[in-house]
Amino acid sequence: MTDIRYRISEVDYGEEERQAILDILDSKWISLGPRTAEFERQFADFLEADHAVAVANGTAALHLAMLACGLGPGDEVLVPSFTFVASVNAITYVGATPRFVDITGPHDLNLDPADVERKITSRTKAILVVHLAGFIADMDRIQQIAQRYGLKIIEDACHAVGARYRGNPAGSLHGQMAGTLSDIGCFSFFANKNLATGEGGMIVTRNAQIAESVRLMRSHGMTKTSWDKASGRAIDYDVLQVGFNYRCTELTSALGLVQLKKLPAGNERRRQLVTHYRERLASCSTLTIPFADRLDDSSHHVFPILLNDAAQRPAFRQALLDRGIQTTFHYPPAHLFTHYRQLVPNAPALDHTLDAASREVTLPLHPLLSESDIDIIADAVIEVASLPSK
Repeated sequence: MTDIRYRISEVDYGEEERQAILDILDSKWISLGPRTAEFERQFADFLEADHAVAVANGTAALHLAMLACGLGPGDEVLVPSFTFVASVNAITYVGATPRFVDITGPHDLNLDPADVERKITSRTKAILVVHLAGFIADMDRIQQIAQRYGLKIIEDACHAVGARYRGNPAGSLHGQMAGTLSDIGCFSFFANKNLATGEGGMIVTRNAQIAESVRLMRSHGMTKTSWDKASGRAIDYDVLQVGFNYRCTELTSALGLVQLKKLPAGNERRRQLVTHYRERLASCSTLTIPFADRLDDSSHHVFPILLNDAAQRPAFRQALLDRGIQTTFHYPPAHLFTHYRQLVPNAPALDHTLDAASREVTLPLHPLLSESDIDIIADAVIEVASLPSK
């Protein structure tokens, strides 16, 4: 079995996280409660958002966002196929239909605003924007399209926590944080994310009505929480609508508060490592680095490269693994999965998506890596990428 020395991601945990968990255990209240309320407040402040609602995971956030936007059967939601399947699944949870759009190309793996506009029909009600790898999509153009056609915008910002938009300097969105550039922003705190709590997620919005709706839906539509009752602030409750058990825990929120403090430094460290990667790989003619003209408007969640030859990818990945370097790829096109081939049988070809997805390889990136680690990985990449295909 190969000894993996350089992993795709590592959780940056230490004594603070350990003590935070012990404090919750000592309190003997581990379900949603005051620590969660504090995490929501600090997260909203960090993003300069009006409202933040903590939920069980990023997929729950996306599902509740669909419901809060009033989406349902007969509606279409524009979504890139080049994303993790949870983005697309959430659309189907409410009975809506995903309408797949292409990415811009190998240098920009985010959805193409021109293709977004081409795919709008009379049934289109929303655009689900994914900020791939932590790079914010062209939200100026997407907002213009949404306003022109009366569409909702939902951000899947699960890769982009802490990223700040550097769009049109004269535009209203310039300088805002990922997740606040739309009607609703959704985040995941899965174990490989920049802010990692194992599971957990967050919804942010500037709309008080949306926030209240999400708060009700995350906990069975009840007007009071278990903490309200346990702490003596409520003796009964009402149920105002159908809801779900999408609550997060105090354990999640305790870890989230510590991780939130670490996030700016962690993202800056990722930026430094990406800069070093780019310097080392710039002369490698057998691969392309997406988003190479952008640096400061990303959380640098992952570091993708595109091989020139798609057929080389299996051997390339195995050769790096033999050298102790773990890789993965983001993502198989969602519209090619069996379920979505059946659900959306006439999905367009999405040429840019198919091309990039066949050639993409994700290299290790996390704050615990050093520049010398990047040197070792880059040397191996250059060596292996230059080998002739078998």
